[in-house]
Amino acid sequence: MSRRWRIGGGVAAVLLALGLTGAVPGAADAKKPREGTLTTTTAPSPALGGAIDYTVYLPYDYAKATSTRYPVLYLLHGRGDTMQAWTRVKADLDRMIADGEVPPVIAVLPDAPWSSRGNWYVDSAYTGADDPGRPVETALTRDLVAHVDATYRTAAHRGARLVGGYSMGGAGALRYALAHSDLFANALVLSPAVYRPLPPADSSAREYGAFGSGTQRFSEEVYQRLNYPALLSGLDPESPVRMYIAVGDDEWANPDPADAAHDLDYEAATLYNTVRRADGVAAELRVLDGGHDWDVWRPAFVDGLKHLAGTLSVTPPAGLAGPLHGTAGADWAGGVAAHPDGSTTLGYAASGEVAGEPYAGGLDAVVTRLGADGGTRWTTQFGTAANDRLYGVVPLADGGVIAAGYTRGDLDGTHPGSPADDAFVTRLTPTGQRAWLTQAGDPAKADRFYAVAPAPDGGAYLAGYTSGSFAGQTPAGDKDAVLVRVGPDGRIAWSRQLGGPGEDKAYAVAADASGVYVAGGTSAGLAGTTSLGGSDGWLARFDPNGTLGWVSAAGGAGDDLLGGVAIAGDGTVVATGATGGDATAGGTDVLTVAYTSAGRQRWRTVTGGANADAGADVVPLPDGAVAVVGFTGSRLGLPVGGSDVLTLRLDSRGRQLGVGQYGTARDDAADAFGEENVYATLGVDGRLRVSGLTAGAPVGGGSLGNGDVFLAAVDPTTGMP
Repeated sequence: MSRRWRIGGGVAAVLLALGLTGAVPGAADAKKPREGTLTTTTAPSPALGGAIDYTVYLPYDYAKATSTRYPVLYLLHGRGDTMQAWTRVKADLDRMIADGEVPPVIAVLPDAPWSSRGNWYVDSAYTGADDPGRPVETALTRDLVAHVDATYRTAAHRGARLVGGYSMGGAGALRYALAHSDLFANALVLSPAVYRPLPPADSSAREYGAFGSGTQRFSEEVYQRLNYPALLSGLDPESPVRMYIAVGDDEWANPDPADAAHDLDYEAATLYNTVRRADGVAAELRVLDGGHDWDVWRPAFVDGLKHLAGTLSVTPPAGLAGPLHGTAGADWAGGVAAHPDGSTTLGYAASGEVAGEPYAGGLDAVVTRLGADGGTRWTTQFGTAANDRLYGVVPLADGGVIAAGYTRGDLDGTHPGSPADDAFVTRLTPTGQRAWLTQAGDPAKADRFYAVAPAPDGGAYLAGYTSGSFAGQTPAGDKDAVLVRVGPDGRIAWSRQLGGPGEDKAYAVAADASGVYVAGGTSAGLAGTTSLGGSDGWLARFDPNGTLGWVSAAGGAGDDLLGGVAIAGDGTVVATGATGGDATAGGTDVLTVAYTSAGRQRWRTVTGGANADAGADVVPLPDGAVAVVGFTGSRLGLPVGGSDVLTLRLDSRGRQLGVGQYGTARDDAADAFGEENVYATLGVDGRLRVSGLTAGAPVGGGSLGNGDVFLAAVDPTTGMP
């Protein structure tokens, strides 16, 4: 699967935008957009002991839409300029708002006359009698922001604020975004006058006392303390900053070879390559055709604002509620089951002791029962010195559960010296005692169970793969999918091995009284199917005795798979996963398909954005719709971090009824390899129970370690917690 755009900027792109000039795309449209207003006024500043002059842009209909709140742009001018410089983008704001490219916004253009308009937007410690420094940073970030929020109908949270600037203002925008990430989640940094480690000898940063100390106009210590490299270690990864950096390819070139590395195009590239490695910054860089002027800054403002608009939202992004489950080490989600009394059972793999239970080593399997109030009723932990991992938990009528996964050790006591992974399935009583455990597979090859579904008699169906011969069956290729039936006592009633010449795995299984449905992926086509190109998803039906009825390939010309399956209320079989060949906007998209019990496809839906998106689980809903749960690295709802948890609500014809996106500032519902790690079921209260992996922290904090397990109660109508 494709990798996602990550916090820290590890895969942020460097693009060369050639041919952009002061003529902004769309500026010559025949239909003139409705216009906002510009007003010049003042804000009181206790820090300055005076007033801050500023111009404010209010969007069209601001006066009429009296209940509407707006995001705010704070736009800082360059050295020697005034607040009037930014008024030239008014027409661009009018047009972008009218065209729906950005939401309606308020723009605040402060004037910065202090230190002879060379204050660099910092609190200056220069005390020279001619033009002493002023606390400009405090005045703008504390006094002006507070005044704007009190005076206008703003959305007063960091996700609804953007700070931008050019030249000296670009340096100010960069500093404010990094030093005040509690205020600003978005930064538009244009031709920033930032230098590392120190400004060149002829830089005006040395002249006006902005970085002075006492009577000294410029202090190297002060400059380095206030410069961006010193700020990166103090960033909060849970409050990430999205940053758009732009510079012209014809910025002024210093004739002194010793200062060539301080040319602004060079410094902008250095800035980008520094911040994109910072944990807590997601950065993009654009190099435009032009110099240190509005031929660069105006089109960069337009492109940058459109780029950042997806997260510039009045509504704060939805986070995950705590507590998280796991240990201080790496943990993995492994299933969720809901019970009639309102309790929930979580399955996961933990890299340490949980709730005082014995820890065997590596990854242990952990099953925890939570009451309707969220309190822990019991926890059972079991494993070997090697890795033991769960991939599904289902409820039983007596209140117990069946869980399945794989072990790399001797989990049942009859497989000493096992050289490879074995599949296992276990039954736990309503109070968490292990009733039985079955370990099975090829004695010399790797075998895993990736999914479990309850059977009507209290047993279960298991699906996964084998690298060899499962129960003496003949392998078809490198890896074969397997379907296994176990009875209520844990004994294997029958097993089936299905494959082709390549690598075939089953990732999901669902069953009712009439049949069993298995979904997975194949690299070279299963027997009885024709390859669609790349790797394909597939869906197969077996009868309750294990007789194969049909198998169908799903996907397109690229790489595809199906990782979740369920039987909807009308008997339709709905499977979800990811498609690369039919992706609508880049990366991978969520692929959801529906089939009749006879194997005829009823509908097919592809949903996605610019980055990697995938479905992982399908939950039937009482109204005949289904909820598809997975992850997204795109803007399908309101983005939060790297990959977010995704919920799609689809009707009985595959039409999208709603979408929800939530998570933490880091990756959620997907692992470090870009593969889904999330499970879902329906609780008795009508809300989804979604459990998955998170690399971040819940609302209010409480991260346990290097990857934890969350549990969220989600409204299936909105897809949100």
